[in-house]
Amino acid sequence: MSINVNLTKRTRKRTLQDGSLVRQLRYVVNYKCPKTGQRKQEFFERQKDAQARQSALTVSISAGSYVDQRTVPTVNEAVDDWLADRKRHVKESTHTGYSIVVAHIKGPYLVGTQREKAQYTATGVKPRGTHLLPMLGKIKLNELTTADIRGWHRQLQEHSGTYTANRAKSHFKAVLAMAEEDHGVRAPSMPTGLGRGKPRVKKAILTTEQIAKLVEAAKHDKERGIYCVFPFLVGTRPSEQFGLLWEDVDFEANVIRIRRMQERDGSLTAMTKTEAGTREVPMGKTLRTMLLEWRARCPRKGKELYRVFPGPGRVQAWPKPRIGGGGALVYQNFRKRYWVPFFTEQGFPYVTPHSARHSFISTMQAQGIEVGLVARLAGHANATVTLGHYTQAVRGGQVAVDALERAYSGH
Repeated sequence: MSINVNLTKRTRKRTLQDGSLVRQLRYVVNYKCPKTGQRKQEFFERQKDAQARQSALTVSISAGSYVDQRTVPTVNEAVDDWLADRKRHVKESTHTGYSIVVAHIKGPYLVGTQREKAQYTATGVKPRGTHLLPMLGKIKLNELTTADIRGWHRQLQEHSGTYTANRAKSHFKAVLAMAEEDHGVRAPSMPTGLGRGKPRVKKAILTTEQIAKLVEAAKHDKERGIYCVFPFLVGTRPSEQFGLLWEDVDFEANVIRIRRMQERDGSLTAMTKTEAGTREVPMGKTLRTMLLEWRARCPRKGKELYRVFPGPGRVQAWPKPRIGGGGALVYQNFRKRYWVPFFTEQGFPYVTPHSARHSFISTMQAQGIEVGLVARLAGHANATVTLGHYTQAVRGGQVAVDALERAYSGH
């Protein structure tokens, strides 16, 4: 294909209000769109700007990477497209969280107190004494540079902290990746070395030996045991555990299907936190036995089994089921009625309910299960998340040294 991008000059005459005539010299880059064959012109006030555009067009057309400027979205438009796409894949509260974070990408960003920021968000009126930072929203994607992203991240880190800046950067990478797929606009490289804040504090988790004792104690606690041991054996988030229905427990296939979540108010959402969160987790013998026993006395909704972990009803003599329960059990009541008393009475070190999920992941890793399978069972789309945020050492350093000794000695 012949490439013909030429530069011409054009003088435009203009009559001012006072009747005087002025001549305005403009530089014109002329070329044919390689996709449509249409003739195009771009006008510039300065010759050096026109020459730079001429060179850029020649290179892009030659390389087959030409993009029509009029079809290139701005950062604002790319973010909106990404949010619309995510809405189909995540639950509403997660999507709301995304919207709050990506607002830091689009801008404008109000520099002020938390109260002033809330006022500006609610009314759109800038409080007196504050100022706005434009951020990246109005920049076209093909004009966005690594330097722009670095400067934006530095500003956001300064005014909102490292955590917020890094979350926004993570979402921005996803926005740019989708825009590159949809519009063919190559995204700039993400700057390296951003957001090196304080090291993330790992959650306190139980050792394998402590969890073994906890499971044994749970077998004998017919009222609270299954509630407290379940996340250690299945790796669920609390919202996934409380959203579990008996129809999701398949004793025939020997799997638990995670496909919904319970919201903070006790209502159910027919989707998980992310697409990868919808999964099947096989049941071990211990869990299967405990669930079969629990099913016999689990509080019903009316006369039918419904929630696996409902709110408590009135206790009857074993093995009769409780009556008057079957409704939602919200997180705070779970901690107060089940989790804290169980750990206190058994004398176990206290850990949070979510740390049970960390223990599930870390223990499987310690037992040599490949990270891809662990990620799938945990509901992670990316094994990097599993390794970076959830995997922790559950064995002492001596185990590693002994393994090294065996490797070097040949025994």
